[in-house]
Amino acid sequence: MDLSFQLYSARDFTPWEDVISMIAGMGYTQVEGFGGVYEDAPAFRALLDANGLTMPSGHFFPVGSFEEGLGDTLASAKALGMERLFCPAPEDAYRDGADAAAWTELAKRLEVAGQKVRDAGLRFGWHNHHWEFMPLADGTIPMQLILDHAPSIEWEMDVAWVVRGGADPLEWIAANADRITTAHVKDIAPAGECADEDGWADVGHGTMDWPALMAALRKAGCDLFVAEHDKPNDARRFAQRSITSFKTY
Repeated sequence: MDLSFQLYSARDFTPWEDVISMIAGMGYTQVEGFGGVYEDAPAFRALLDANGLTMPSGHFFPVGSFEEGLGDTLASAKALGMERLFCPAPEDAYRDGADAAAWTELAKRLEVAGQKVRDAGLRFGWHNHHWEFMPLADGTIPMQLILDHAPSIEWEMDVAWVVRGGADPLEWIAANADRITTAHVKDIAPAGECADEDGWADVGHGTMDWPALMAALRKAGCDLFVAEHDKPNDARRFAQRSITSFKTY
């Protein structure tokens, strides 16, 4: 099973021609897109094609990208050959102080968006951070509200962000095996290490039990795995270490 590479991880190491060549040279065959590569989608598709890479999935932010901005989103996604589209984060208003009603309303927007994306022949889901696992004032977990009130959308689980949100990813995987189709493979550095990289680590060089997590995700039917590091100080090191580690899982 091939490992995809979230291009956001290399945003500070452009030009993209060099990044794409580097990734392909390491044995990656797939990448995941983000807003920084959509300006000229046909040209970026040509760059991927020239290096033998595909882009099966991509992130589009904010939720409005699937509402008033849906036309542009679909055009970019189809030009790049995507199959799965994910909204990667809530708007700022949901990140601090939003109540259960607000998160429920967001979920309902996602459900509507998902239907529109599927009507266009593509797939749609949510990508989590830590906010979704931080209990609200009444104890409600926002991620559960999203799953409950957007029942037809997929979930791209960012496993390390689940941990940073204070939750147990294995419990969430077991409880939502039918929803998790895609997963971000990233690692968390030991306490006090990698401070200049926001405490993230290269896959296999941190504290996450990836052998157990991969076993659980595969059992759940997850079939697309994406390497990501939110703030690497060396994209080449991260890319190489991560694909090497992943091959052992």
